[in-house]
Amino acid sequence: MELVLNGLKRNTRTRTFMKALVLKAYNQFEVQEVGNPVLGPDEVLVAVKACGICGSDVHGMDGSTGRRRPPIIMGHEAAGIIGEVGADVKEWSPGDRVTFDSTIYCGVCAYCRNGQVNLCNNRRVLGVSCEDYRQDGAFAEFVAVPERILYRLPENLPFERAALVEPFSIALHALGLAQRRLNDTVVVVGAGMIGLALVQALRHTGCRKLISVDVSPERLELARSCGATHLVNSAGKPLDQIQEITQGAGADVTFEAVGLPPTVDLSLRCLRKGGSAVLVGNVTPVVDFPLQVVVTRELTVRGSCASRGEYPACIDMLARGALDPAPLISALAPLSEGAAWFDRLYRKEPGLLKVVLKP
Repeated sequence: MELVLNGLKRNTRTRTFMKALVLKAYNQFEVQEVGNPVLGPDEVLVAVKACGICGSDVHGMDGSTGRRRPPIIMGHEAAGIIGEVGADVKEWSPGDRVTFDSTIYCGVCAYCRNGQVNLCNNRRVLGVSCEDYRQDGAFAEFVAVPERILYRLPENLPFERAALVEPFSIALHALGLAQRRLNDTVVVVGAGMIGLALVQALRHTGCRKLISVDVSPERLELARSCGATHLVNSAGKPLDQIQEITQGAGADVTFEAVGLPPTVDLSLRCLRKGGSAVLVGNVTPVVDFPLQVVVTRELTVRGSCASRGEYPACIDMLARGALDPAPLISALAPLSEGAAWFDRLYRKEPGLLKVVLKP
């Protein structure tokens, strides 16, 4: 029987407390028992079945980014089952399989009304604690999210793969911003999760040459399996290698998926005259900018932030196998082992790319 209790529609009463992986202090995690999220009338409570550790979580755990200030429950790449719904929620029910956007947008500002929800004036990101706000995330048994950021999952898409809709949607968003044509030569700088997702997506778009650049031989081999036609190790002379592959012409389009000064520089210098770059990575807030290269070669440079509207296509492509996160998942682990896996990722243990925790 459905009951309405304290403004929530629920099928059964739930426990008052839940287990969560909490960043207690910088570089210090602990699984704690914390209070269940309190739902608003337009929110749902999702029982988290899988949550990926994002590179931004690893970069932020030491305080270097200023966006993971303890105490905070991180985690924004997640999927699960609805456990409860707020009193005003009409389209969702307990038991529905869902994933959700990492961006909590307001839905009413000028950008939201224009469909640019990733640029929302009141934007919050799950699992982020910064100067402006604190928003607990999904490294927990339950997470509360507004119904407007929910997406339904097909039955044939496992939760651990569905948790990676978020990073794949970021890649699809960047892809949509690029000035691309059929038979272009494309360079993807960085073979982390976003870079490899970009390579997977780009292999379907008719690239003449698809060049992956990274410092890790292991990740470059992953890029080859994802569809890269050429591999460039940035430990050598990557610009010279790209010039050789393109016979001196340069690339038509580049995607920068790291966000460090040398990788941003390379993504611009390896372009042909009139080429275009999409900057996705943002590990460092400020980089040197080769202004004369951009001006005299008349390059187009575009930033890409999160995603907006790509989730349905991404879910469909994952369900059909057009995109496949399975080769990119290094480990599935219980939430209780989260601290150890964060440490291994932070130390850049060879062979690790994406770790998915299961509460």
